[in-house]
Amino acid sequence: MRYAVGVEYCGAGFHGWQRQADESSTPTIQGALELALSTIADHPVRVQGCGRTDAGVHAALQIAQFDSGAARTPDNWLRGTNTLLPRGVRVRWVRPVQDAFEARFSALSRSYLYLIVNGRVAPAMPAPQALHAPRTLDVAAMHQAAQCLVGEHDFSAFRAAACESSTPWRRVFQVAVDRVGERVYLRIQANAFLLHMVRNITGSLLSIGHGDQPVGWMSDLLQGGDRTRAAPTAPPDGLYLCGAGYPLSHGLPEQSRLPWLVADDETGFWSR
Repeated sequence: MRYAVGVEYCGAGFHGWQRQADESSTPTIQGALELALSTIADHPVRVQGCGRTDAGVHAALQIAQFDSGAARTPDNWLRGTNTLLPRGVRVRWVRPVQDAFEARFSALSRSYLYLIVNGRVAPAMPAPQALHAPRTLDVAAMHQAAQCLVGEHDFSAFRAAACESSTPWRRVFQVAVDRVGERVYLRIQANAFLLHMVRNITGSLLSIGHGDQPVGWMSDLLQGGDRTRAAPTAPPDGLYLCGAGYPLSHGLPEQSRLPWLVADDETGFWSR
């Protein structure tokens, strides 16, 4: 039987989502989840996620799949797996799905959020994980600049050199930058993302928000396709995978989840 699972995790201390050859020295989210599920199933279990988050990147909701013939209820899977997972990783739900469901290839979209704390003094509390930007950010300029990304484009300007994708073309459905107090939220939804794409976009938007570059610079970067002209990659600390969009026929209980408060989440921003 095939199951879909929703997983939440703090990426700090992990070497990303994808399982590594030596999990003892390079622990990963996938490796920890597979070990826990295999113990509950009493047989080896392999997991496929909707996306591969980098080292240090978090997930409010990573959607994954696994197969097992073990006689376990969804509640058995949920409770048992969570007792075996390391701190900072939790399964939110487990749901039986059709064999045709594939967490990666059935997804129509993925959604990310980048969280920035924009204040002179860095937060004393370690959570939520965020980038601290002490210089005042012009959030309106950042939002305006980001709108050129909407649509289908060659995103070579925001693609990491190590990216293994066969094409730099991606379709961005929606992007927004807004503020709640000292917290600045960059939300972006696309059919898929290139390696470091969101972090590279964030780095360049920060340059615009700080007034170091004009609003039109973002469009110039996109059209130029030269990664070396863009700003440095933003750190992973503030990046969260917030879910993926699937056809309703798969019956998933939850397809997206935003961490904490955002300015306006009543627009169906994550509904695609």
